[in-house]
Amino acid sequence: MTSMTSKATPAASPAPVADVSAVIEETARLLAANYVFPEVADRLAALLRGRLEEGAYDTADPAELGARVTADLQSENGDLHLRLKFHAERLLEDGDQVDLTSLRREFAASLGGVPRVELLRGGVTLLELAPMLFRLAWAAEPLSAALTLVARADTLILDLRDTVGGDPDTVAFVCSHLLDERTHLNTQYWRAGDRYEQYWTLPHVPGARFGGAKPVYVLTSGRTFSGGEELTYNLQQLGRAVVVGETTRGGAHPRDGWAVHPHLEASIPVGRAINPISGTNWEGTGVHPDVSCPADRALDHALHLANGEPAPCA
Repeated sequence: MTSMTSKATPAASPAPVADVSAVIEETARLLAANYVFPEVADRLAALLRGRLEEGAYDTADPAELGARVTADLQSENGDLHLRLKFHAERLLEDGDQVDLTSLRREFAASLGGVPRVELLRGGVTLLELAPMLFRLAWAAEPLSAALTLVARADTLILDLRDTVGGDPDTVAFVCSHLLDERTHLNTQYWRAGDRYEQYWTLPHVPGARFGGAKPVYVLTSGRTFSGGEELTYNLQQLGRAVVVGETTRGGAHPRDGWAVHPHLEASIPVGRAINPISGTNWEGTGVHPDVSCPADRALDHALHLANGEPAPCA
């Protein structure tokens, strides 16, 4: 569920869209070839072509074109991963998948996706994972260090309020530190090859485990999305964590991205999550907290719960 982002190049304002029809046709082609729901893809591709003929996309502004096409793409089933995404920075020009340079900058700026580890009162430790659960090849080292550090705590508060994406392997890596036995976490269906792929906790982790017995609280917000939602949903379905905060955004479809214009990326879901306990996922509904609380008060609420105190926003 990794969000691809743009290549870092100095750029002036985006040039006008020279050939709107080419952008729409390529988006429709990619949609029909890759979207996880083929029948929906065919209907949406026809919708885009029809809207093009109507003149709905006549614009010189790539940002506005992206917004209009995105509204039409999401009109069928509200899939928030399905977008024509505008990038102010210039994308690759060869039509390949979008470059990872900007994503690497986010990784470095967030200390590998672990911007905060803090010891709170009562033996409670806060671990914030944001802005996303980066691909495991990058994130294993900083995550292992942080998860080993918090393993000594009596209680863990996992802050996912600003976690807006992630990789299923990285989700499994985090879950592996919070469970004792090998556990089936999730199954991904991939349209390519019409195949299913299971995700399990690891038999071994490189550092210490927090383990499966001590309390875990997960903080969520209306911003929590995609991979952040998967981590929340996995732990909630297993009864491993108490979720405190707001209902999440509701995006359960892993996506890929293709450049269809120097400043426009076709973001297309290529699979869907299937939880082994619920048999479904959080697409469109979000993950509902066990304890509802405004996001900006969720940490205080969870800390009071962890310490057996009256909650401040019950």
